Amino acid sequence: GLAMRSHIGSTHRRRTSLAASFLLMGTVVTIRVVGDDGAHRMRDSIDRAIAAMRSVEELCSRFDEDSALRELCRHPGEWMAVPPVLFHALKVAREVASMTNGVFDPTVGPRLEQLGFNRHYLTGEEVDSAIPIRDDVSFRDIALEDDGCRVRLEKPLGLDLGAVAKGLAVDLAAHELSGWEGYAIDAGGDVYVAGVDPHGGVWHVGVENPEDGRALLARLRITDAAVCTSETISGEALKIRANTTWWTRQRESPHRDSSAARLLAPRPCWLTWLPRPPFCSAPIGPLDSSRKWD
Repeated sequence: GLAMRSHIGSTHRRRTSLAASFLLMGTVVTIRVVGDDGAHRMRDSIDRAIAAMRSVEELCSRFDEDSALRELCRHPGEWMAVPPVLFHALKVAREVASMTNGVFDPTVGPRLEQLGFNRHYLTGEEVDSAIPIRDDVSFRDIALEDDGCRVRLEKPLGLDLGAVAKGLAVDLAAHELSGWEGYAIDAGGDVYVAGVDPHGGVWHVGVENPEDGRALLARLRITDAAVCTSETISGEALKIRANTTWWTRQRESPHRDSSAARLLAPRPCWLTWLPRPPFCSAPIGPLDSSRKWD
């Protein structure tokens, strides 16, 4: 996990800040805004950011029978016009799948159901898409047409955009908060910070040791950057991206099928899929560092 705090030792003047926490996508999200324009305007901005994040969940959830994602999956072989948010999430997911040569694949919905990831975090209701597990489907069966945000699933398949959708939700929230002197979004271990903290310094993010939540693997002093983490508890890996350079530290775990990862990059939408083993069919190899992250 990630522990976010402001720079207590800063000698800068203290700014006004306001924070709010809420439940979203199965985790607690905390948004903090820093500035001098009053609590009322801060609250309005936070409310808009929350609304933007909720809209992503409503459109992209495989746990909601009425979501646009579930509706799309009910019409394989047909061109379907989908909301722009869902279209963008699918586009990112397909690009990431291409970058990893299919190691990450958003068509794993039925397999996740089989593994027990099949209950809505709010209602506890069990999800059954009735879509069979098939070995002959992949991200290549998702056809996208920019004009009109149209999508066609070439075969019956179940999509899961959880990781990508979460990053997109943080991106949209950040857009709503962009006018402030500083802000931080902590989405259950996936963090984006910008500008200054309440003391006028950079933000501090502590990377927790997955085997000992009281200890830290690293302390990051960052701004205008995203840090993402997995939730596994055995093994550890730290990957930090600064500009175009990757620094990697990894220790083998006795449980080779489970690892935790921590990554740093300019935007969360391109990171949240990386640390999550359930979405990956094999270990992720080196990524193409010449790719632009935007």
